[in-house]
Amino acid sequence: MLGTRDPAKTLARSAPDAYGNPPLASWLKSQPALKLGAFADAAGHGELVVNATQGTSSLEALEKAGEAGLNGKVLIDVSNPLDFSRGMPPTLFVKDSDSLAEQIQRAFPKARVVKTLNTLNAALMTDPGRLARAEHSVFLSGNDPQAKKTVADLLRSFGWKDIIDLGDITTARGTEMLLGVWLRLYGALNTPEFNFKVVR
Repeated sequence: MLGTRDPAKTLARSAPDAYGNPPLASWLKSQPALKLGAFADAAGHGELVVNATQGTSSLEALEKAGEAGLNGKVLIDVSNPLDFSRGMPPTLFVKDSDSLAEQIQRAFPKARVVKTLNTLNAALMTDPGRLARAEHSVFLSGNDPQAKKTVADLLRSFGWKDIIDLGDITTARGTEMLLGVWLRLYGALNTPEFNFKVVR
């Protein structure tokens, strides 16, 4: 189930999104197993919750999802604390001594937050094989070892092989700060179809 602030308003959109994708209502017609609901509906529905909201709105969206729907669940956080208020490239609204993932964990202490997949383009998240020339890396940060195992198993089911557990949730500061490099690589390469590879 996908969550949104206002399902009716979302379904009423008829124009492509900012990336040229078809309206969500059109896409949902090709995905009969998928439902659209409010944030609280989506959080209550799933065994696992994915926060794929814009970083500036993540805490608000999760508050709307409600603690009851998040407590005890693995919460995969793929968001980034990007601040577009001064244009491009964006800056980070939290860094160095804190991270958005830590803010989420503090706000929802009973959720089992795992930061991952925030250092690459959305198209690669569930299809790492799109970059066929090299095995590339994905990172995990979180306080709960079992939650990280659950997420690692999910990542492996997508085809990820090089999964690097960085440690507790404070290590998300590092992966969130990689976005500065990622954005500049995007500009230099003129494509989002790339990722980091850690060579040992």
